[in-house]
Amino acid sequence: MKHRDTFEVVAGAVTGTLTQPGELILGRYEGGELRIIGRTTPVRPTAARALTPLVRPASADHPWPDVISSRTYDRFQPKRETKLTLIEPLTVEISADTSIIGGTIRHAARFVRARPEVSPGDVSWPRP
Repeated sequence: MKHRDTFEVVAGAVTGTLTQPGELILGRYEGGELRIIGRTTPVRPTAARALTPLVRPASADHPWPDVISSRTYDRFQPKRETKLTLIEPLTVEISADTSIIGGTIRHAARFVRARPEVSPGDVSWPRP
């Protein structure tokens, strides 16, 4: 039986485009560096419309590459390349299975809402 909880994490990229985000690629700060910890399921169209005004293109010093292996965010899926659209770090609330392995979210999370009032650097993981 899976148990879900809500967490604040940092979105550092999306699949798709800035105006039509598909999935959010999630991260957390570790030693001052933004590290990938998981992804969301596809963002619903109504949520994507609410998210779009808050998503900004990443600055040149964003630490993530434009293309990553799917194993970076989901070790149980077949390996494939995933093209990312990097964004300025944005705090988001997710609903996720509490099964966390090695500091990463084991299963895809559900996007709940953006939390632009919370600085990405203030997000603690996995619980405050």
